Amino acid sequence: MTLITAKWSLNDYHQMIESGLLAERSLELINGEIIEMSPEGIAHSFYCRGTAKYLRSLLGNRAEISEAHPITLPNDSEPEPDIAIVRTPDTLYQTRHPFPEDIFWLIEIANTTLVKLGVKRDLYAFAGIPEYWVMNLQTLELVVFRDLIDNEYRSEICLSSGTISSLAFPEIPIDISRLFR
Repeated sequence: MTLITAKWSLNDYHQMIESGLLAERSLELINGEIIEMSPEGIAHSFYCRGTAKYLRSLLGNRAEISEAHPITLPNDSEPEPDIAIVRTPDTLYQTRHPFPEDIFWLIEIANTTLVKLGVKRDLYAFAGIPEYWVMNLQTLELVVFRDLIDNEYRSEICLSSGTISSLAFPEIPIDISRLFR
């Protein structure tokens, strides 16, 4: 017996949110499926806040740093990455969430499992997000996905020290140890 799941459109999802049907639930829409998000632990919150604050100090007015807010992607997807570094001005997002062309790069913070992040990596690559970073709190490594070709990241680099610059702002070095302070 084959199970068939119901797929939801972005419009369906927004109607459910507006109706209150999904109130008090932490969810995101991934490839037309409504996915329950894991509860946010203390370490996750700490590193998310600290990383966002650090990036704001480095980037200033060059970009908006969005923490745990939706982005709108193709394939009926509206995930909520831990940190999205997006184009300014913030008034662009008064009536919509950031679209792929607004996004410089995304950061997820992983404290327990990296399984779901593979799905997100593929989703972000398909949407054309130029780079995707995963802060692995278990290994204290920054995993950087880049070199987007044919909807796939062709480069995966693991870093635990030194500096890295984003593709969007190559002149700004980001201290990896500072991300994990």
